[in-house]
Amino acid sequence: MSKRIPAALVLEDGRIFHGHAFGALGETLGEAVFSTGMTGYQETLTDPSYRRQIVVSTAPQIGNTGWNRIDGESMTADPTNDAVRHGMVGKIHVAGYVIRDYAHQPCSWRLDHTLQEELEAQGIVAIQNVDTRAIVRHLRTKGSMLAGIFSGDALASDEEMLEKVRSQPPAVGQDLASEVSTREMYTLDPVGEHRFTIAAIDLGIKANTPRNFVNRGLRVHMLPSSATWEQVHDLDVDGLFFSNGPGDPVTATASIALTKAALENDVPLFGICFGNQIFGRALGLDTYKMKFGHRGINIPVKDHQTGRIAITSQNHGFALEGEPGMEFDTPYGRALISHSCPNDNTVEGVKLLDGSAFSVQYHPEACAGPHDANYLFDEFVDLLEKHDKKGQK
Repeated sequence: MSKRIPAALVLEDGRIFHGHAFGALGETLGEAVFSTGMTGYQETLTDPSYRRQIVVSTAPQIGNTGWNRIDGESMTADPTNDAVRHGMVGKIHVAGYVIRDYAHQPCSWRLDHTLQEELEAQGIVAIQNVDTRAIVRHLRTKGSMLAGIFSGDALASDEEMLEKVRSQPPAVGQDLASEVSTREMYTLDPVGEHRFTIAAIDLGIKANTPRNFVNRGLRVHMLPSSATWEQVHDLDVDGLFFSNGPGDPVTATASIALTKAALENDVPLFGICFGNQIFGRALGLDTYKMKFGHRGINIPVKDHQTGRIAITSQNHGFALEGEPGMEFDTPYGRALISHSCPNDNTVEGVKLLDGSAFSVQYHPEACAGPHDANYLFDEFVDLLEKHDKKGQK
């Protein structure tokens, strides 16, 4: 954008940051959160877990590598075998974007066009030339809060903009997974020899998750967030997976009921992020809204069974209640809080001690990086194999 157009980021507590328009002109509302990832802005912007969120980037400069046609993470834009195997542009799911400095001359051998052009094409309102360090410090102190970005004709008096920000619904109690989930079932075929078939509940799944499955020989039936046990049972699958996604896990009643039915019927189960919260709630744990959440690709997680520390990719504003390493009884057997974050003791993983089901709060598909936790996909395949052998006895 050659001409600097005034813009404002307005927070619900009355704090206003003035800068310049970036992306589409207009107004957008959402919850202001921050991401500490230094790379991977295309993956961040296309992550469905950021639905209705205005993302503040802590990286000082954004747009350096432009936008390409393979790094998108939103499956709903192109849910095909070819897209999963070779990549896609991806639908942008963030409500708005806040950065300090935009790189006007991107450089990358995979560059297709600029970030500015993609934001305009998808109608995403953003703001640049603001003090993102001050914004992040404010959100860390006060917590994530409702916000709005206003530019062009939408720029109004402070009082008018603040009223719009405060009039939107809070993040607590919002069912957002149903907004980003697939509407109909579709199937992704395995790469190479077919080993097992799973049902994956799309709560806002990222493309690299089914990519990890099909590359390991799994056929994936992708189902909407409203899927029932009867639908899963009729598919005669070898296992069940629950994806990442946005919103308050309290609202995921259908998925929680499906989890309980799967556990009652001895179906191997794996969940990540939102799926971790659903699994935990099915086991009897409560969830809560975090002060400012975990969003980035540099968050440590401790495995309490091995003592190993992994650096992980995360994106969540809700978490399970529980103590690191805690064992507890469930209707499905003894369970363990298997992983936690050393930074704040947040629950990062749960498993049944008989090994039949497990979940983690972080993102083992890791786009963009790191790949410390990618082995969890292999653990799920091992679980399917053990369960298959047990059934053959």
